[in-house]
Amino acid sequence: MTDLELLSPAKDLSTGIAAIDCGADAVYLAGPSFGARKDAGNPVSDIRTLCEYAHRFGARVFVTVNTILCDEEIPCAGALMKECEEAGVDAFIVQDLSILEVVRSLGIHVPLHASTQCAIRTVEDALFYERLGFSRLVLERELSLQDVRDIRKAVSCEIEFFVHGALCVCYSGQCYLSEYLAGRSANRGECIQACRSRYDLLDENGRVLVKDKALLSLADYNLLDRLPDLAEAGVCSFKIEGRLKNISYVRNVVRKYSQALDTLVEMYPDRYRRASFGKVVSSFTPDLSKTFNRGYTTLYLDGKRDNGPWSSMDSARSIGERIGTVKAVRHKGPETMITVGGANHGTALSNGDGFCALSKDSVIGFRGDRCEGMDIWTRKLEGIAVGMPLYRNYSAAFEKGVAASPGKRLLRVGVSMKIDCPEESGPYEITLTGTREDALVHSLSFRSSYDTARDPQKMRETLRRQISKEAAQMSFSLTEVILGENAPMPFIPTGEINSFRRELSSALSLLPIKVRPILDVVPASLDSIPGRDFPGGKATYKYNVSNALSEGIYCRAGAEGVEPAYEISHRTGVELMRTRYCIRHELGMCLRDRPVKNPLKLFLRNNARILELGFDCGKCEMTVLEGRNEGKKQG
Repeated sequence: MTDLELLSPAKDLSTGIAAIDCGADAVYLAGPSFGARKDAGNPVSDIRTLCEYAHRFGARVFVTVNTILCDEEIPCAGALMKECEEAGVDAFIVQDLSILEVVRSLGIHVPLHASTQCAIRTVEDALFYERLGFSRLVLERELSLQDVRDIRKAVSCEIEFFVHGALCVCYSGQCYLSEYLAGRSANRGECIQACRSRYDLLDENGRVLVKDKALLSLADYNLLDRLPDLAEAGVCSFKIEGRLKNISYVRNVVRKYSQALDTLVEMYPDRYRRASFGKVVSSFTPDLSKTFNRGYTTLYLDGKRDNGPWSSMDSARSIGERIGTVKAVRHKGPETMITVGGANHGTALSNGDGFCALSKDSVIGFRGDRCEGMDIWTRKLEGIAVGMPLYRNYSAAFEKGVAASPGKRLLRVGVSMKIDCPEESGPYEITLTGTREDALVHSLSFRSSYDTARDPQKMRETLRRQISKEAAQMSFSLTEVILGENAPMPFIPTGEINSFRRELSSALSLLPIKVRPILDVVPASLDSIPGRDFPGGKATYKYNVSNALSEGIYCRAGAEGVEPAYEISHRTGVELMRTRYCIRHELGMCLRDRPVKNPLKLFLRNNARILELGFDCGKCEMTVLEGRNEGKKQG
């Protein structure tokens, strides 16, 4: 039996609780420092509260300590991890190998997960991190299903894979563009998201091939329909990106993916089960088209590029769902009225909806101050024209529905009621046995005298109705009523039945959840690492070594020398990023499909900053290299 875990991001405590309530089996968030999203830190007191809430349902809380560390920061990182352990966290997601020695020296007994920042994309990489003592590997997003299968066969630790959200264009943990352009390291949680900037594409003669497009911006990941394939390949944790996303986004996406995992479990009940407990009660219908997205892609999951566009070069912001085209535009005083044409049947617009229209050169965003049928009234708007594709990126009605019924989580409890009357005229003995879905069983007995029920069937129905209610974050369901051999059905007043349920719920709520085990591996110490585990060669700047402890681990593991991290050395003439995404392919200029004898070099330009593009066609990868500065800073 494989436990399937839906892992949700949490910007803060309230978002983490919302994720649990909507069906997440685990959440991940940062502490006050050392998380790869600098603006998404949380006090340890909030982490403690979230752990207490999550553990009521057997759900887990993971804390990110996934920046690279300087020598002087290591003691602070260790102190934070010790605090988080005492707060009840279930795992740490880390990148810097110095953490291996930190947890051993401080006696921290919390499993370590190798962050996606470790760029694990080969069997050799996976074996290296498993042998170091990581209990879970968060794999590179650009892998194919076959890559995942190969890694799953090679290692025994758990496999986690991203299934939804924003995509970095570069291999994770190996993007140095932000540091190069602005001195703000992505590996230190300060990424400026230069991949979302707009660029011109130039050839080496200075000719502009594409003007003012977000040429490095990828569409968002969406593997909702591929969860069965991923589970079959060996993934046990399905991760949603978005530690900076708002609470509505998290509720919507978590609910949709939780429903999909429930369906998968129902299809294969002898193979899969959810990693946590409880059912979600909510009336809103999740819809991924109505939440933040730049369009969706499955990227390289099928091991090929020909599965639709990967980029969101027209806009790096959320475009949303297409609702039609601009049919008519009329300006009247300070307002503009836009009529939507070609809308799908049933499309309804609401006051407060957000829209964007796509022109050849820009995205025109506006708010619908008043919507009447297919007419949208907004502030006076320039640049919008008939025929433009029209999208809705904020649905006021949908957001209102999510807020009105955000979801709540309830533990399921099956209740068996046994009724005996040992003596003909004596009191009844009633035993209620509650079986919680974590397999914990608890019984309570009551003795009282009752009259015989005039209508036994009606009494059974009353018992079922009154016992099968919600109480203390539990959902009770009366599964059977067993009458003793000589016991007639008693007439039990409704108030007493409710009292029975309340007492059982009080007793069950005091008992801890029998959490399903999480894989735990003792990390290797610096002295016990075999000298043959490193995948081979030199530990280049791409291994992000920024302190003496991690340098020692790589050397002990067999690395033939260790280069300092780019953030320390600022080496020149090196790749700032490498990616499976290829601008040539995206624009129909692939040199494999359309060979050119002496292809011109290509460059990206943002204001006066120039970046050179490289194309490793043998590996089907693109690189971004240092270019030149024409005298101005990047805008």
